[in-house]
Amino acid sequence: MFRTLKSDIQAVFDHDPAARSVLEVVLTYSGLHAIWSHRIAHWFFQRRLFMIARIVSQTSRFFTGIEIHPGAKIGHRLFIDHGMGVVIGETCEIGDDVMLFHDVTLGGSGKEKGKRHPTIGNRVMIGAGSQIIGSIKIGDDSKIGSNTVVLKEIPPNSTVVGSVGRIVKLNGRRVARADNGEVTDSLLDMCRHLQQQIDELKKELQRERLKNGGTVEHDTQSV
Repeated sequence: MFRTLKSDIQAVFDHDPAARSVLEVVLTYSGLHAIWSHRIAHWFFQRRLFMIARIVSQTSRFFTGIEIHPGAKIGHRLFIDHGMGVVIGETCEIGDDVMLFHDVTLGGSGKEKGKRHPTIGNRVMIGAGSQIIGSIKIGDDSKIGSNTVVLKEIPPNSTVVGSVGRIVKLNGRRVARADNGEVTDSLLDMCRHLQQQIDELKKELQRERLKNGGTVEHDTQSV
Protein backbone atom coordinates (compact mmCIF):
# COMPACT_ATOMS: atom_id res chain seq x y z
CA MET A 1 0.00 0.00 0.00
CA PHE A 2 2.72 2.47 1.01
CA ARG A 3 4.72 1.47 -2.07
CA THR A 4 1.74 2.41 -4.27
CA LEU A 5 1.32 5.77 -2.52
CA LYS A 6 5.03 6.47 -2.93
CA SER A 7 4.94 5.64 -6.65
CA ASP A 8 1.91 7.93 -7.11
CA ILE A 9 3.84 10.80 -5.52
CA GLN A 10 6.94 10.04 -7.57
CA ALA A 11 4.85 10.15 -10.76
CA VAL A 12 4.04 13.80 -9.99
CA PHE A 13 7.73 14.69 -9.72
CA ASP A 14 8.49 12.73 -12.91
CA HIS A 15 5.94 14.69 -14.97
CA ASP A 16 5.58 18.10 -13.34
CA PRO A 17 8.66 20.35 -13.04
CA ALA A 18 6.61 22.74 -10.86
CA ALA A 19 6.45 20.19 -8.02
CA ARG A 20 8.76 21.37 -5.24
CA SER A 21 8.24 19.16 -2.21
CA VAL A 22 6.43 16.03 -1.11
CA LEU A 23 4.33 18.03 1.34
CA GLU A 24 3.20 20.42 -1.39
CA VAL A 25 2.28 17.53 -3.70
CA VAL A 26 0.36 15.64 -1.01
CA LEU A 27 -1.60 18.68 0.15
CA THR A 28 -2.31 20.59 -3.07
CA TYR A 29 -2.41 18.26 -6.11
CA SER A 30 -6.04 17.50 -6.90
CA GLY A 31 -5.13 14.83 -9.45
CA LEU A 32 -3.32 12.89 -6.74
CA HIS A 33 -6.26 13.29 -4.36
CA ALA A 34 -8.65 11.97 -7.02
CA ILE A 35 -6.48 8.91 -7.67
CA TRP A 36 -6.20 8.06 -3.98
CA SER A 37 -9.94 8.52 -3.50
CA HIS A 38 -10.56 6.26 -6.47
CA ARG A 39 -8.43 3.50 -4.95
CA ILE A 40 -10.68 3.61 -1.89
CA ALA A 41 -13.88 3.71 -3.96
CA HIS A 42 -12.65 0.88 -6.19
CA TRP A 43 -11.96 -1.27 -3.10
CA PHE A 44 -15.62 -0.90 -2.04
CA PHE A 45 -16.81 -1.43 -5.63
CA GLN A 46 -14.97 -4.76 -5.90
CA ARG A 47 -16.77 -5.92 -2.74
CA ARG A 48 -20.14 -4.93 -4.28
CA LEU A 49 -20.63 -2.08 -1.82
CA PHE A 50 -21.74 0.10 -4.72
CA MET A 51 -23.49 2.83 -2.75
CA ILE A 52 -20.47 3.50 -0.52
CA ALA A 53 -18.21 3.42 -3.55
CA ARG A 54 -20.31 6.04 -5.35
CA ILE A 55 -20.47 8.26 -2.28
CA VAL A 56 -16.66 8.22 -2.07
CA SER A 57 -16.26 8.95 -5.79
CA GLN A 58 -18.84 11.74 -5.83
CA THR A 59 -17.31 13.37 -2.76
CA SER A 60 -13.95 13.30 -4.53
CA ARG A 61 -15.58 14.81 -7.63
CA PHE A 62 -16.99 17.66 -5.54
CA PHE A 63 -13.59 18.58 -4.10
CA THR A 64 -11.31 17.86 -7.09
CA GLY A 65 -13.45 18.42 -10.21
CA ILE A 66 -12.33 14.98 -11.43
CA GLU A 67 -14.92 12.23 -11.91
CA ILE A 68 -13.64 8.66 -11.86
CA HIS A 69 -16.22 5.90 -11.72
CA PRO A 70 -15.46 3.41 -8.92
CA GLY A 71 -15.50 0.55 -11.44
CA ALA A 72 -12.65 1.93 -13.57
CA LYS A 73 -9.38 0.00 -13.46
CA ILE A 74 -6.33 2.24 -13.08
CA GLY A 75 -2.72 1.09 -13.27
CA HIS A 76 0.35 2.38 -11.49
CA ARG A 77 1.72 5.94 -11.58
CA LEU A 78 -1.19 7.65 -13.34
CA PHE A 79 -0.61 11.42 -13.43
CA ILE A 80 -3.54 13.81 -13.92
CA ASP A 81 -2.20 17.31 -14.61
CA HIS A 82 -4.49 20.17 -13.46
CA GLY A 83 -7.34 17.67 -13.64
CA MET A 84 -10.45 19.84 -13.73
CA GLY A 85 -13.12 18.31 -15.96
CA VAL A 86 -11.56 14.86 -16.35
CA VAL A 87 -14.16 12.08 -16.69
CA ILE A 88 -13.27 8.37 -16.58
CA GLY A 89 -16.07 5.85 -17.20
CA GLU A 90 -17.01 2.65 -15.40
CA THR A 91 -15.45 0.05 -17.72
CA CYS A 92 -12.40 2.12 -18.59
CA GLU A 93 -8.99 0.47 -18.13
CA ILE A 94 -5.82 2.55 -17.82
CA GLY A 95 -2.32 1.10 -17.98
CA ASP A 96 0.85 2.18 -16.19
CA ASP A 97 2.64 5.55 -16.47
CA VAL A 98 -0.26 7.29 -18.24
CA MET A 99 -0.56 11.08 -18.27
CA LEU A 100 -3.90 12.91 -18.60
CA PHE A 101 -4.44 16.65 -18.92
CA HIS A 102 -7.57 18.58 -17.96
CA ASP A 103 -10.96 18.15 -19.68
CA VAL A 104 -10.13 14.64 -20.93
CA THR A 105 -13.11 12.32 -21.34
CA LEU A 106 -12.73 8.55 -21.46
CA GLY A 107 -16.38 7.87 -22.17
CA GLY A 108 -18.81 5.33 -23.50
CA SER A 109 -21.00 5.35 -26.59
CA GLY A 110 -24.68 4.53 -26.34
CA LYS A 111 -26.36 2.54 -23.59
CA GLU A 112 -24.91 -0.89 -24.31
CA LYS A 113 -23.96 -3.17 -21.44
CA GLY A 114 -20.56 -4.68 -20.78
CA LYS A 115 -17.29 -3.11 -21.93
CA ARG A 116 -18.18 0.29 -23.36
CA HIS A 117 -15.28 2.55 -22.35
CA PRO A 118 -11.72 2.82 -23.70
CA THR A 119 -8.69 0.76 -22.76
CA ILE A 120 -5.60 2.97 -22.47
CA GLY A 121 -2.22 1.29 -22.89
CA ASN A 122 1.00 1.95 -21.00
CA ARG A 123 2.92 5.24 -21.23
CA VAL A 124 0.13 7.01 -23.13
CA MET A 125 -0.21 10.81 -23.03
CA ILE A 126 -3.66 12.34 -23.65
CA GLY A 127 -3.80 16.09 -24.28
CA ALA A 128 -6.23 18.62 -22.82
CA GLY A 129 -9.81 18.48 -24.06
CA SER A 130 -9.47 15.14 -25.83
CA GLN A 131 -12.44 12.80 -26.10
CA ILE A 132 -11.84 9.05 -26.39
CA ILE A 133 -15.18 7.35 -26.89
CA GLY A 134 -16.26 3.72 -26.97
CA SER A 135 -14.74 0.32 -26.30
CA ILE A 136 -11.53 0.98 -28.21
CA LYS A 137 -7.89 0.52 -27.35
CA ILE A 138 -5.17 3.16 -27.39
CA GLY A 139 -1.85 1.38 -27.96
CA ASP A 140 1.21 1.68 -25.75
CA ASP A 141 3.45 4.76 -26.05
CA SER A 142 0.89 6.72 -28.09
CA LYS A 143 0.23 10.46 -27.84
CA ILE A 144 -3.22 12.02 -28.31
CA GLY A 145 -3.15 15.72 -29.18
CA SER A 146 -5.26 18.36 -27.48
CA ASN A 147 -8.97 18.52 -28.42
CA THR A 148 -8.74 15.30 -30.41
CA VAL A 149 -11.78 13.06 -30.78
CA VAL A 150 -10.83 9.38 -31.05
CA LEU A 151 -13.48 6.89 -32.15
CA LYS A 152 -11.32 4.08 -33.55
CA GLU A 153 -8.58 1.87 -32.19
CA ILE A 154 -5.08 3.37 -32.25
CA PRO A 155 -2.02 1.11 -32.68
CA PRO A 156 1.05 1.45 -30.43
CA ASN A 157 3.59 4.26 -30.96
CA SER A 158 1.10 6.54 -32.72
CA THR A 159 0.66 10.30 -32.60
CA VAL A 160 -2.97 11.32 -33.16
CA VAL A 161 -4.31 14.83 -33.89
CA GLY A 162 -7.44 16.40 -35.37
CA SER A 163 -11.01 17.22 -34.47
CA VAL A 164 -11.70 13.67 -35.62
CA GLY A 165 -8.51 11.92 -34.69
CA ARG A 166 -6.31 10.50 -37.43
CA ILE A 167 -2.90 8.88 -37.24
CA VAL A 168 -0.17 11.21 -38.45
CA LYS A 169 2.83 9.31 -37.09
CA LEU A 170 3.38 5.58 -36.54
CA ASN A 171 6.55 4.10 -35.03
CA GLY A 172 8.27 7.46 -35.39
CA ARG A 173 7.45 7.88 -39.12
CA ARG A 174 4.86 10.19 -40.65
CA VAL A 175 1.83 8.48 -42.16
CA ALA A 176 0.51 9.63 -45.55
CA ARG A 177 -3.19 10.43 -45.85
CA ALA A 178 -3.77 7.55 -48.26
CA ASP A 179 -2.17 5.07 -45.85
CA ASN A 180 -3.73 5.84 -42.51
CA GLY A 181 -7.28 4.70 -43.27
CA GLU A 182 -8.78 7.27 -40.92
CA VAL A 183 -11.41 9.96 -41.36
CA THR A 184 -9.72 13.28 -42.15
CA ASP A 185 -10.72 16.75 -41.10
CA SER A 186 -13.59 18.15 -43.17
CA LEU A 187 -11.72 21.43 -43.71
CA LEU A 188 -8.72 19.63 -45.19
CA ASP A 189 -10.99 17.59 -47.47
CA MET A 190 -12.69 20.77 -48.64
CA CYS A 191 -9.36 22.44 -49.45
CA ARG A 192 -8.18 19.41 -51.41
CA HIS A 193 -11.46 19.30 -53.34
CA LEU A 194 -11.20 23.00 -54.19
CA GLN A 195 -7.58 22.55 -55.31
CA GLN A 196 -8.65 19.69 -57.58
CA GLN A 197 -11.36 21.82 -59.15
CA ILE A 198 -8.90 24.68 -59.71
CA ASP A 199 -6.46 22.32 -61.43
CA GLU A 200 -9.21 21.02 -63.72
CA LEU A 201 -10.30 24.57 -64.63
CA LYS A 202 -6.71 25.53 -65.45
CA LYS A 203 -6.38 22.51 -67.75
CA GLU A 204 -9.66 23.41 -69.47
CA LEU A 205 -8.47 27.01 -69.95
CA GLN A 206 -5.23 25.80 -71.51
CA ARG A 207 -7.13 23.60 -73.95
CA GLU A 208 -9.34 26.54 -74.99
CA ARG A 209 -6.29 28.71 -75.61
CA LEU A 210 -4.73 26.02 -77.79
CA LYS A 211 -7.94 25.73 -79.83
CA ASN A 212 -7.95 29.49 -80.40
CA GLY A 213 -4.30 29.52 -81.49
CA GLY A 214 -3.07 31.26 -78.37
CA THR A 215 -0.06 30.48 -76.21
CA VAL A 216 -0.14 28.39 -73.09
CA GLU A 217 1.07 30.05 -69.93
CA HIS A 218 2.79 27.62 -67.63
CA ASP A 219 1.80 28.14 -64.02
CA THR A 220 3.53 25.88 -61.57
CA GLN A 221 2.06 27.52 -58.49
CA SER A 222 -0.90 26.02 -56.66
CA VAL A 223 -3.59 28.19 -55.23
